[in-house]
Amino acid sequence: MNVLNAHRTANRLLAKLPDSDYERLLPHLEFVSLSQHQVLAEAGESLEYAYFPVEAVISLLSVMEDGSMVEAVVVGNEGAVGIPIVLGTNIATVQAVVQISGLAMRMHAEQFKAEFDRGGAFQDAILHYIQVVFIHVTRLAACNRLHRLENRLARWLLTFQDRLESNELPLTQEFISHMLGTRRMRAIG
Repeated sequence: MNVLNAHRTANRLLAKLPDSDYERLLPHLEFVSLSQHQVLAEAGESLEYAYFPVEAVISLLSVMEDGSMVEAVVVGNEGAVGIPIVLGTNIATVQAVVQISGLAMRMHAEQFKAEFDRGGAFQDAILHYIQVVFIHVTRLAACNRLHRLENRLARWLLTFQDRLESNELPLTQEFISHMLGTRRMRAIG
């Protein structure tokens, strides 16, 4: 059994596809190892690949002019990074940074767009994922406005735990403060 086939079900978006659709995609998927803090895309730049995380967790960050950043979306094995490719722009609107190293499958942007334009189950899966991300982002905006920091932290930790499928979260306080858009509190004493 080929390595890509063995990890098919590790990305839940790809696992939803009928066998025939997945088999058609298989020659275009490259198995890659992503390292922590690796930048997969910079806002405003052309996207070369779409990524389907298997073990890795990727943050989509909104970066402000002063360099501060806030996490907009966490992508784990439930989804994909590179959605602007199928929306016709092929330009990243956020910075995509690997937060938890691990395996992913990637596909060249041109092939990702061609498969999406083909219609069928792959297009349906990507459109469903886009809808889920949109719902998540709108709820996040409401939560960031209406909920206290402690509640936002709890939601964020649960989201990360879900993406990792683990109770161990290898994260630093500094990283969490960046993702929540707040300063890290220092202990007094």
